Amino acid sequence: MRITKAHFITSMNRFGPFPGQGAPEIAMVGKSNVGKSSTINRLCRQKKLAKTSGEPGKTRLINLYDLNEGQLILCDLPGYGFARAPQTEKKKWAAMIEGYLCSENLRHVLLLVDIRHEPTQDDTTMVSYLRHYGITFSVLANKCDKLSKAQRGNALQLICRTLVVQPWEVIPFSAWDGTGVEDVMKLLEEVISQDVQ
Repeated sequence: MRITKAHFITSMNRFGPFPGQGAPEIAMVGKSNVGKSSTINRLCRQKKLAKTSGEPGKTRLINLYDLNEGQLILCDLPGYGFARAPQTEKKKWAAMIEGYLCSENLRHVLLLVDIRHEPTQDDTTMVSYLRHYGITFSVLANKCDKLSKAQRGNALQLICRTLVVQPWEVIPFSAWDGTGVEDVMKLLEEVISQDVQ
């Protein structure tokens, strides 16, 4: 797949009807500050499509993007695990994420983790949730440009052990140098082709 056009659709504080609804959807989840917005911008080849910030917990709404004029909807969910957020805010984000993951058009989830660190308890909880509800997912091991090839190998093994996933379910990724972009595009194409069948 090649993304030639991408535009922001809307933000919402709870999942509901939106313009263009009905196309297959793919969601992006991960802890706060893991790089979801930068990843979206890299995949869509736009620098400012998704707002990036060095401040964790910046994405507090469900943000929806149209890819290739209705071919696919990309959903950026609020980052979880932001320590400084009030408990009430955390519960609201959790309900928002859970509400979206029940979308009948959701076809796949991209779970972003920082390759430099062991996945968190929140990451393992998310994997358990996805498995419980039968939602297919892939892990994007983001920020892989920060590690040497040898370090990457060790880090990927740790991710696989912690999240109990197979190596082929993990895509080393870097929004900075483009590593893994082609692999994600192939994945998106597979998701769309399965929907057409």
